[in-house]
Amino acid sequence: MNQRIRIKLKSYDHNLVDKSAEKIVKTVKTTGAIINGPIPLPTHKRIFTVNRSTFVNKKSREQFQLSSHKRLIDIYSSNSKTVEALMKLELPSGVEVEIKV
Repeated sequence: MNQRIRIKLKSYDHNLVDKSAEKIVKTVKTTGAIINGPIPLPTHKRIFTVNRSTFVNKKSREQFQLSSHKRLIDIYSSNSKTVEALMKLELPSGVEVEIKV
């Protein structure tokens, strides 16, 4: 095959992203492919500001933050064993995986 496979992992919990990246790296290294990563991408933070009360105390507010963590893994010189191992791999349910060939 000898083509590059790019895997993007995305989750709200950084521990889940790191553990799933470790699983992917271990399985790919056992098949003999060359791997580059996991490369941490910038964390996207969404901040929400909400009034604490409905009518009075306009200055009293609460802020909430939602962070999404991302990792990037590149796989070079892959073969059919690598693709089969990636297809059989089970990752946690809180991780979004995007694979580009």
